[in-house]
Amino acid sequence: MADERDKSAASESKRPPVDHGRRGVRGAVFGSFLGVGLAALGAAGGLWTLATSRFLLPNAVTEPPSRFKAGFPGDYLPGHVETRFKDEFGVFVIHGTYRGKSQIYALSPVCTHLGCIVIWQEGEQKFKCPCHGSGFYRDGVNFEGPAPRPLERYAIRIADDGQLEVDRSKQFQEELGQWDDPACYVSV
Repeated sequence: MADERDKSAASESKRPPVDHGRRGVRGAVFGSFLGVGLAALGAAGGLWTLATSRFLLPNAVTEPPSRFKAGFPGDYLPGHVETRFKDEFGVFVIHGTYRGKSQIYALSPVCTHLGCIVIWQEGEQKFKCPCHGSGFYRDGVNFEGPAPRPLERYAIRIADDGQLEVDRSKQFQEELGQWDDPACYVSV
């Protein structure tokens, strides 16, 4: 047994010495490239997982409530078009006249031609569609351009606290005679 140990010790001593410095540098260089590559692959895989998991979630759009309070009727001067609710709720609130009756009503800003959003032009006292030039009077009736019918009205009422309450879930069309329905205006 001692002979075998001597033989293995002699054979190990005949091997050339290992240069750990060169192997260490080579290992560090290739190891760092491998590490960077694996990190990049992991990051790409994580981003891919996040991107594809987005399709598993529903496409929920946050919409404003269909009912909202628009202040007190006394806050609206005759002939005034209130534009502050247009951006948040998509409504113009107007104190105007229709067929000789003084009313407060809520108009939809959606043009009846192709659905563009109309703009109130204070200087010209009309609603104007920027897409194709349709024009509407203060009461929502169309008078120029390709729009085939007046703007639609929303339901409006006086709530229990005395404020105007607009309900966008109910729409009224003039050409169907629905503007005579007291649910689409408040008499003042």
